[in-house]
Amino acid sequence: MNYVPGKGVDWREEYAYAIGIQAYVFGYPWVHGATIRYQWITQNINDDTAYMPVDHFWHAPRLVTARWRDGGTPNNDTLYSLAWVDLSKEPVILHVPDTGERYYTIQLTGMDSDNFAYVGQRSTGNKAGNYAIVGPDWKGVLPKGVTALPPSPTPWALLWGRTLVNGTEDIPAAKAVMHQYQLTPLSLWGKTNARVPERRDVWAPVDPATDPLAHWKTMNRAMTENPPAERDATLLKVFATIGIGPGMDVDKMDEPTRRGLIRAAREGWRILNATASTAYHMKTLPGGWRYSPTTFGRTTPADDFLVRGGLQSLIGLVANDPAESIYLSARTDTQGRMLDGDRRYVMHFAADQLPDTKAFWSITLYAYDRNFIDNPIDRYSLGDRSPSLKKDADGGLTIYIQPDSPGADKEGNWLPSGKGNYFYLLLRTYIPGKSLLDQAYVPPGLTEAAQ
Repeated sequence: MNYVPGKGVDWREEYAYAIGIQAYVFGYPWVHGATIRYQWITQNINDDTAYMPVDHFWHAPRLVTARWRDGGTPNNDTLYSLAWVDLSKEPVILHVPDTGERYYTIQLTGMDSDNFAYVGQRSTGNKAGNYAIVGPDWKGVLPKGVTALPPSPTPWALLWGRTLVNGTEDIPAAKAVMHQYQLTPLSLWGKTNARVPERRDVWAPVDPATDPLAHWKTMNRAMTENPPAERDATLLKVFATIGIGPGMDVDKMDEPTRRGLIRAAREGWRILNATASTAYHMKTLPGGWRYSPTTFGRTTPADDFLVRGGLQSLIGLVANDPAESIYLSARTDTQGRMLDGDRRYVMHFAADQLPDTKAFWSITLYAYDRNFIDNPIDRYSLGDRSPSLKKDADGGLTIYIQPDSPGADKEGNWLPSGKGNYFYLLLRTYIPGKSLLDQAYVPPGLTEAAQ
């Protein structure tokens, strides 16, 4: 077909569409991060939703339940401690107490959603300590007794703390530990009765409901504030040709380019959502379980931008390094059928098949909106610390996953699924052993029980 200038599809629109899809996949963590930062710092929704000033921790008052509706596949094993820190002017010092033998971890991520440091049982031990969180360009001398962490790749960083809870009766003791996590800007360190200012001056993302270019505008502003890694300079040079990247303004682009970007945002969003429910970059095992990608938590050095945007940022906002935790997911039974809340399933571990971890493991059930499913016994997970679990006579373990009680004698091993819902499971393993790190461990699949 001969191209006639001035007629048909404008090449500028198609070029912006083609490059824009790549830019959206690459840049989505900046959109999601800026959106969550604004929500958590400025929007006081309820006690179960994070709300804190800049450079302050928010500590969860209770284990996450079905009241939490923000998605993100939360766990039901630990209490969360969350904070956004501003490193643009100076470092912020993190203090942690002696936690005894209690498992805890504080994961530090940049605006690109990748991890750059850890403080916790595995990484720094359980003793008390002071750790400096520094920005990408900071140069200076730290006070005595303060250990520098690897620098954040961006001027803003997210801290995601988890403090293990060993049953409901252990919540007060776990809270006593996590309320000792403290953040202090360097300029206030060592000053008696110093109070960290309660800042909430973060900018709001552009609303997609009112502007079809909203995500691009939010992305550009977030990247201007938190530039991507220098290693991605070539990509950013290409994205700049369609008005995307640090210092760029999509409103200054021509109309065909803007049309292409509107289409690219829609398609990019669809692609990222699709990766969340597929086996992309996941090792699939017999029985339907899948390992999380080996690049989780450190996708940028691997140029694994599709995993970073879809499986890491969109699903969970952040993801642990495999050395800290490995998640396996199951969306189908041993027959390859989607897990259905109207069916009754059995998951049987042989005595030598339980997960090998140095901390703990759990199995948690989610609806496809990445939230818990409400159920009459408020049980969302079962694991090695669940007091209700009873092992089989031979040392194995049988878990019943179904909408109704399997009977009083088996109810301690019941994980409710909820009628009318398709669901999926996450097997979380913290400080995993070698078989998990090698992705050699195979959990049992779900078989449908006789009706």
